[in-house]
Amino acid sequence: MKANPFPFLASVPALLALTALTAFAGPPKGYKALFDGETLNGWFYLPEKLPETVWKVNPKNGTLGRELRGGSIWTDGTYGDFVLDMEFKLRSHCNSGIFVRSDPQNPVQGGFEIQLYDSYGMDEISSRHCGALYDAVAPSVNAVKPAMEWNRIVIRCKGPMIQVTLNGQRIVNANLDQWTTPRLNPDGTKNKFKTALKDLPRTGHIGFQDHGHNVWFRNVWLKELK
Repeated sequence: MKANPFPFLASVPALLALTALTAFAGPPKGYKALFDGETLNGWFYLPEKLPETVWKVNPKNGTLGRELRGGSIWTDGTYGDFVLDMEFKLRSHCNSGIFVRSDPQNPVQGGFEIQLYDSYGMDEISSRHCGALYDAVAPSVNAVKPAMEWNRIVIRCKGPMIQVTLNGQRIVNANLDQWTTPRLNPDGTKNKFKTALKDLPRTGHIGFQDHGHNVWFRNVWLKELK
């Protein structure tokens, strides 16, 4: 039998299968799946319309995507202290967000948003760039990947601390107790919040924002902290 002159090609199907399995991987030990990769079980939609008109599940690759404008999507459950570990992909020029500890009826003033934004390659970094605690803490580095590439984000909320790690880099480390004045950040810059961040609830829903741009999520795992 002739030797295969390109032995690496024999492993290509196996590698492709492994890549496919990665998208469907179950949650790590100690975590639960907030999104099961197949249905919208455990989520509700505001404003109340048929979810499939805006948020679409693709069970073939285990993704949840926003495809039409209509509203945000929210977990049925509420969470206070937790680690949220997930992946997202942005369309070019996308502006979106992940709400945590939020009130679905008043997400802008009743909770927190971790900004998702196609800020790849931008030199100036602000509290409205990807990974920021929106309007409060800018990311320390611009760690987002180019549009249409998958990013991994880990959000840790414990008491007054909110930490964000994007693609392996810790980019936000915020102590909410330092925000003592409405509409002001500790450094004296202004923010949108009518309530001082230290006084906002420390439990609430998790949500994915519809801000008029397409965005996709997968492997959405959560571990509650004691």
